[in-house]
Amino acid sequence: MRFRYCVGVLATFILVTLFAPSLRAQQHAVSSADIRKELVKATQTRRQNREKVRELFSSKAAQKALKGAGMDPVQVKAGISTLSDAELARLAARADATRADFAAGRLSDRDLIIILVGIAVVILVIVAVD
Repeated sequence: MRFRYCVGVLATFILVTLFAPSLRAQQHAVSSADIRKELVKATQTRRQNREKVRELFSSKAAQKALKGAGMDPVQVKAGISTLSDAELARLAARADATRADFAAGRLSDRDLIIILVGIAVVILVIVAVD
């Protein structure tokens, strides 16, 4: 019995000695500083996208269009914060394009109102589904 115990202890010692280097903490391919930079960048991008969409709905024309369509502007603005990063990025790109088209004269006030109401509906539907 004692012989088996000694053999077991010896085998355990040999296995631990052989595999100890691989049991140590492994180096990660990405440093924590890189991860932190990416998180900061993602946060800043989200904040910028959120502001672009909010600016689109901040004008008096947008407020009037939403109220005319029976939507609560406060609810639409609150819904913006609940969007995912991907949804927010798509709507921010659409807001940029709409703003540029309107400034260039390619959109009339009526077109802008239709687009605003459409984006607001998308926001409210996404919020309702989540």
